[in-house]
Amino acid sequence: MKTRYLPADSRGRADYGWLQANYSFSFANYYNPDRIQFGMLRVLNDDVVAPAMGFGKHPHDNMEIVTIPLEGAVRHRDSMGNEGVIRFGEVQVMSAGSGVEHSEMNASHHEPMKTLQIWVFSQFRDVEPRYDQKSFDLESRIDNFITVVSPHDKVEDGSLWIYQQTYFNLGIFSEGATASYQVRIYGNGVYIFLIDGEIEVDGHVLRNRDAMEITDAETIDMKVRSASKILVIEVPM
Repeated sequence: MKTRYLPADSRGRADYGWLQANYSFSFANYYNPDRIQFGMLRVLNDDVVAPAMGFGKHPHDNMEIVTIPLEGAVRHRDSMGNEGVIRFGEVQVMSAGSGVEHSEMNASHHEPMKTLQIWVFSQFRDVEPRYDQKSFDLESRIDNFITVVSPHDKVEDGSLWIYQQTYFNLGIFSEGATASYQVRIYGNGVYIFLIDGEIEVDGHVLRNRDAMEITDAETIDMKVRSASKILVIEVPM
């Protein structure tokens, strides 16, 4: 197993007033030649958005976009006619395909919104754009990973799907638990993003917003040192 530990304070940062952004990979005005992508994972933005503010209508194409709210609520609108509000425990997917426009705003006029927006390169070009969202009861399955996104041709029961051989897994774990992740597709890499808490992986201690890139692994074991929320993304390399 090969690993690379990525502390939270090594990410790119930007302060736009209404938006406090943390970039795991090169994005906007942040460029780091050592942080372009991890396999097919291209963007993981950890954003704090001021009340009633957000990302106005803008286009995307040929990218699989996954949005995971952490605090507050995201109001989504797009050119396909979809509109909805998502909160923690809910996940949104959008295959931009041949082209789509959307906006993402803080649904609250009083509280900030914290959200992860993640982009994965699509397996196919110019597919018909599509959108979906779903609520997952993470708190009823403490100490287990729940697959929230899976590949279009290997859809797991209850998960959303996108056009890429990738799996997104979320879990809430209690102090002292052991979290284990089994790689589904041989050769895929795994990106661990610790949303909150403290875990140990391969001798490294990860704390809030730390990450780890892992390749050449079949099973990844994590010791949970304090109550934690963990995101595990498996992607082709």
